[in-house]
Amino acid sequence: MAPIDQALHHLNKHMKGEQSQAPIPFHDFLQEMAKDPLCTIRNVFMVFHDLVKSLVEGGVDEYQGDPESIHYVHWDFNRLFVTDSDNPFFADRLFANRFMHLVETLPRGSRQNKIYLFEGPHGSGKSTFLYNLLLQFEKFANTGAGCRYESVWRLDRKALDSLMQQETLAGVERLLDLLDSPETDKVDLLKAHSSLHSGEDFLEIVCPSHDHPLLQVPKNVRRNFLDDLFKNDEIKWKLFTEKEYEWVFSTSPCTICTSIYQALLARLQSPEKVLEMLYARPYRFNRRMGEGISVFNPGDMPLKKSSLSNEALQNRIDNLFQDSNVVRYIYSQFAKSNNGIYALMDLKGHNTDRLYQLHNILSEGVHKVEDIEESVNSLFLAVMNPEDKEKLDQFRSLSDRVEVITMPYILDINTEVQIYQTTFGRHLEAHFLPRVLQNFARVVISTRLNQNSPAMLEWIHDPAKYRLYCDSYLQLLKMEIYSGRIPTWLSDEDRQRLTAKRRRRIIDEAVTDGQQGVSGRESINLFNDFFTSCAVEDRLIGMDTLKDYFTKKRKDLVKSLPEGFLDALLRNYDYSVLQDIKEALYYYNEDQIQKDILNYLFAINFEMGTRQVCQFTGENLQITENFLAEIESRLLGPGTTPDQRKAFRLDTQKTYTAHTLTQEILLEERAPEETALFRSLHSRYVHNLKERVLEPFLRNENFRRAIKDYSRSSFKTYDKKIQDDVQFLIENLRDKFGYTPKGAQEVCIYIIDNNLAHKYGQSL
Repeated sequence: MAPIDQALHHLNKHMKGEQSQAPIPFHDFLQEMAKDPLCTIRNVFMVFHDLVKSLVEGGVDEYQGDPESIHYVHWDFNRLFVTDSDNPFFADRLFANRFMHLVETLPRGSRQNKIYLFEGPHGSGKSTFLYNLLLQFEKFANTGAGCRYESVWRLDRKALDSLMQQETLAGVERLLDLLDSPETDKVDLLKAHSSLHSGEDFLEIVCPSHDHPLLQVPKNVRRNFLDDLFKNDEIKWKLFTEKEYEWVFSTSPCTICTSIYQALLARLQSPEKVLEMLYARPYRFNRRMGEGISVFNPGDMPLKKSSLSNEALQNRIDNLFQDSNVVRYIYSQFAKSNNGIYALMDLKGHNTDRLYQLHNILSEGVHKVEDIEESVNSLFLAVMNPEDKEKLDQFRSLSDRVEVITMPYILDINTEVQIYQTTFGRHLEAHFLPRVLQNFARVVISTRLNQNSPAMLEWIHDPAKYRLYCDSYLQLLKMEIYSGRIPTWLSDEDRQRLTAKRRRRIIDEAVTDGQQGVSGRESINLFNDFFTSCAVEDRLIGMDTLKDYFTKKRKDLVKSLPEGFLDALLRNYDYSVLQDIKEALYYYNEDQIQKDILNYLFAINFEMGTRQVCQFTGENLQITENFLAEIESRLLGPGTTPDQRKAFRLDTQKTYTAHTLTQEILLEERAPEETALFRSLHSRYVHNLKERVLEPFLRNENFRRAIKDYSRSSFKTYDKKIQDDVQFLIENLRDKFGYTPKGAQEVCIYIIDNNLAHKYGQSL
């Protein structure tokens, strides 16, 4: 095959797969609908929901078993906003949870007839978000997974002409009989009438409002129609009772389809024959053509004509029905995005007028086109800047129809880092010691947070007690909570005080945080300057480099940071890497830990001095104060007073009997080691064991020298035990925390030389 022919052949083969599906008769459509009703019977809100649920992964709640969990979960938006995108959008955990809450509730009727305004400061990515969202919606809606059908009328000229000819012939015959005309005049007149209607067999009229074919069944009989169509099962129950399908029974077709149905019924005298002329075809979305998705920028001029029509089609309709008033093919621009998305990019310029035009549509669901009422059921979206919010005051009657979703600057550490990695390459972290890249993100995010946080201060009255881990404004702690983590350095008392109510109050403050500070675009430029000026070959970027950059080169930015923030960040880093090393050195007998915890949970329910066989481990236990105190010392750490141990024991026993045993073990049939209480005690046990893991190594000077010589030949001269311990440490730092061998060496020396184990040991 010649190259030109081959290219054309491949093009033809490819385009065949993208061609629109031909309309199918309503009868065949009903058969398709019966196979998969819930997929076939969808409006735009349901398709939008299905799009997001099909592409967004995750929904992970790290504290699912915690009774104080607020289900603030991790969602992965990469497939929706990042993958294969020329200009990716990154949704932090806060916005992701707000957006998913909207998506989950959107199909319900109470969430419709609203406009959703995504509000955020300049550079927060609002326009990128909406552009990518619409792009994905268009792709999804044009696939089988997101396909919906629209109405197409194929009017049979022969059938309609035959009826009209019979009516005309009867009238002519009566007239000629009265005039006593010959039979030949009757025949000639009939032939002349037939010639007026010769031509194509069908007149095809596509519903400009993209009405679902099911809506052409008269509303007053639609419920009975579907009752006959579907068997009594769960799907039918869902269709007839759930709020998201209410539109099936309450929505009327557009005036064009209504008038066509009525005109056909008047002539055919049979709803069944009328519906034989109804066809269904996939609703094809094309943003550039304004079909299904209409997007308006502030500078886009409004249409000069408020109504649209098709004069040639109107003439053919009038000719077919022999009446210029029976069907008026007239509609507005809103019809083109009916059952689709109507979007405004910024509430400025002409878009302010467009918002005002939405008043009746949002309030009543109708729009006036000359003297015709046009139904509009679309998903209305818009983005705006905070300064434009005052314009909403001009439309107070719309106040209950506007829902604002805040889109501040990124406040989640993980998302900010993801932006750097995507912009500068995934290899980026290889140039940093672990946690340093995340700390750069913390510095940027600190400029976006309000220094006064009533919710944090209501929770923790004395921030100074956490000076070794946190800043005096508790911003480092707040960032962790925004990122979905609760730090281990919190005291037991404050951890228990972090109730669901308090945690929600903290999360709710994110609505006002992120409205100022370093913007998204400025953050990328700032990081680019930092990386290009500080990256040195064969040397990893550490905290000393990070601190010098902000204190010496970017003194202007330091002024916007909370007082003492960089020093607090360094102390937090010291604590974090110390925990890495403890975890890397720690080797424990998991079976023994599990037995100790299960024996403890069983024993605290019995009197002292009794002997019982533990139902969880099968061990014969002598329950004494010393037995319980020994395990409690591992759970609470050394130095715990008898009163503290007693209070802990009573609290644990109360939780075990009130929730763990009755709810999780007996009702939910969970194994004891799968309960939330077991996981909590296990975490405590391991944490306290790790605190003492460094003690034997810090007393051995050879251990430090062996770490320094790890990559040299002299390393083999050390004692076999030291070699094994250092090898174990370096490999664990690499496997568990992503350290390179060089980075692991640097951090270990840093920990030992700065005596961080002693520094933080005093505070634990």
